[in-house]
Amino acid sequence: MNLTINGHDLEVTPALRGYVTSKLERISRHFDQVVDVRVLLKVDNLKEKDLRQRAECNIHVKGRDLFAESAHADLYAAVDELADKLDRQVLRYKTKTQDHNHEAVKRLM
Repeated sequence: MNLTINGHDLEVTPALRGYVTSKLERISRHFDQVVDVRVLLKVDNLKEKDLRQRAECNIHVKGRDLFAESAHADLYAAVDELADKLDRQVLRYKTKTQDHNHEAVKRLM
């Protein structure tokens, strides 16, 4: 799994990089066909401070691209929410592909 973490208007510290990596390892545990992961962390200049910290992620899995984004007042909370969203998407994609393959085997028998 190739992991790229970029920051716009903020510096990606080693602690932040480690936190994002540890959260995204959960996705590779559930689905081993993840090819590429791109994470973008940024700070928006919004007037309301509740949704300034943003985390976006593109995941390229075998046969599909998945995207999720999250906004929160705390960047670590945004990363947590992002990891939860991506985990749900990956599990849904995994069950779809398994169900599809299972139906094909049933038809052959």
